[in-house]
Amino acid sequence: MALIKTTKSKVLAIQHLTPTAYVVRLEKNGFQFKAGQYLVLTIPGKQKAREYSIYNSIETDYIDLLIKEVDPGEVSKEIKNIELGTEVELAGPYGFFVLRDSELAAGKHFTFVATGTGISPFHSMVLTYSKLNYTLLHGTRNEGEAYDAADYAADRYINCTSKAETGNYRGRVTDYLLAQEVDKNSIYYLCGNSEMVNEVTIILEHQGIMPGNIRTEIFF
Repeated sequence: MALIKTTKSKVLAIQHLTPTAYVVRLEKNGFQFKAGQYLVLTIPGKQKAREYSIYNSIETDYIDLLIKEVDPGEVSKEIKNIELGTEVELAGPYGFFVLRDSELAAGKHFTFVATGTGISPFHSMVLTYSKLNYTLLHGTRNEGEAYDAADYAADRYINCTSKAETGNYRGRVTDYLLAQEVDKNSIYYLCGNSEMVNEVTIILEHQGIMPGNIRTEIFF
């Protein structure tokens, strides 16, 4: 059985993006990962651990996690109010939701589809690969939940809002995909809630996208 690698890390900063969403910045301390992977964060002494996709580029000397406070959600609430300098424990990295070297080298086009904080792995990918050929669909309730939208090229980022008239498109990401012909030469990465992932997978397969070109990560 492989040993689980753990890293001690201090909380460096917390940036509040909305009343419920925030980015916690942690010491890297040699923690290595691939863009798209996740880690398990534990608050020592409290037996509380949660999985979070890594939000930042692999090149930075820190680790960022995009977290949304939920009910019930003891860990998300506690981290939001944690004292700076508190030491937490990181395990990982885990997961295979990463871009393939051969496809990157070939200049393949990637279509990323996310809801809410499911944008985390894509944010890491975009920041890591400066010449990435991508289109990103981000489903949110309103434009205020378009976390760090300025980090994406304006012509590559489409904010689909379901509860407001703001954003780039009024409706869910599924509505957007149904309204037009999808790019059959693109490789699709889906991340977010299970309902969205399942619905988008069906839409893509009905439009001729091969299952091998649809890769998924379900948050809940």
